[in-house]
Amino acid sequence: MSEPWTVKHRPRTTKEIAGNKLAIDKLSQWLESWSKGRPSKAAALLHGPPGVGKTVVSEAVARERGWDLVEINASDKRSGEVLSRIAGMASTQSTLGGKGRLILLDEVDGINLREDQGAITALLSVVRESRFPIVLTANDPWDKKIRPLREACLLIELKRLSVRDGLPLLNRVLVKEGVRADEEALRLLLDKNNGDIRSTLNDLQILSGSRKMVGTGEVDWLSWRDRTEPIFRVLGLVFNSETVAAARRATSLSDVDHEMLFQWIFENAPYQIPNLHELNEAVEALAQADLFYARIRRTQDWHLLSYALDLMTAGVAMAKKTPTGGFVPMKFPQRISSMSRTRGTRELRRAVGTAIGYKCHLSSRRAAQLYLPVIQFVREHDQEKYGKIADWLGSREELEQLLVPEKGS
Repeated sequence: MSEPWTVKHRPRTTKEIAGNKLAIDKLSQWLESWSKGRPSKAAALLHGPPGVGKTVVSEAVARERGWDLVEINASDKRSGEVLSRIAGMASTQSTLGGKGRLILLDEVDGINLREDQGAITALLSVVRESRFPIVLTANDPWDKKIRPLREACLLIELKRLSVRDGLPLLNRVLVKEGVRADEEALRLLLDKNNGDIRSTLNDLQILSGSRKMVGTGEVDWLSWRDRTEPIFRVLGLVFNSETVAAARRATSLSDVDHEMLFQWIFENAPYQIPNLHELNEAVEALAQADLFYARIRRTQDWHLLSYALDLMTAGVAMAKKTPTGGFVPMKFPQRISSMSRTRGTRELRRAVGTAIGYKCHLSSRRAAQLYLPVIQFVREHDQEKYGKIADWLGSREELEQLLVPEKGS
């Protein structure tokens, strides 16, 4: 089997890393500050969704400085005592020849406190006593269990790769591999993976195979694969968040549209909220959200969307106070499976979003979120301008199918 492209084309320096330049500069400045003495924050917490390059950035900054890198996966070491011993030795013992050292504690939000409640305390002790800079990584920095660590660290956010930064990177990889691809296909691939460069490279390698040309047809084929896993992470955020801000993040992380996410939350609420009084409160919030969605469909008043989103995420999260006993799997919404036109609507929305995104240099999902309400408003109030917009996008037929309200709605 050929070497994975994520390994083969792994950046070795920060200049080779696509995107996140501000975050890399912030990390570099913090590392440079150690030359003047131990800074007030002896650790930095790199946070962001999977696949944005948290580990790669840490490896690159250490390599550029000629430092030793000591990498420890915090979620793999279940004992706080083991973590303290390994990380403590690395953070206090001198290096040969006086070389610098960077300690990388990966996936600190994956620590299982049920198995070892002393792990966070052990890591805090290491941070306080370390003679070398420590970088921690986490997908969710707002996880309640790592709050003490978060407060002791300099927070540095890494964001998903934009199309502007992603296209040059993918083209460089393709040139090295002797493969060609349509720009539209690469845009679709980046959009489908929501800026996760690791997943994008894996998909691109799969699509290339024995081919030397990747087009939109291959990317469209790939989109039919089962990609329901991300929705389970989003639902976990809704049903387990302890703050309004954390629950609200679910809408920005979701790969499905807002009304479909509503159906997922509605279907799973009875299973994820065991207390009947709390479930009643959660369903009341969902009922109010549904009323807002109905009004939006009827009046096209998109200012109401924020109320619907807050009710169905933060409203549900704040209603749940009793933890779910053990693991309860998420269920696929029955209503979605019975809606024969759902897939067609999603495909239409994606096609229109892609057309808008190509013109406005945005991802198709973001383009649809931002501009479809505006286009709908123009359609309702100025048919001439709407016609010009539709022709400019080259998507008049798709827009008509997507925006014309159903009878009785």
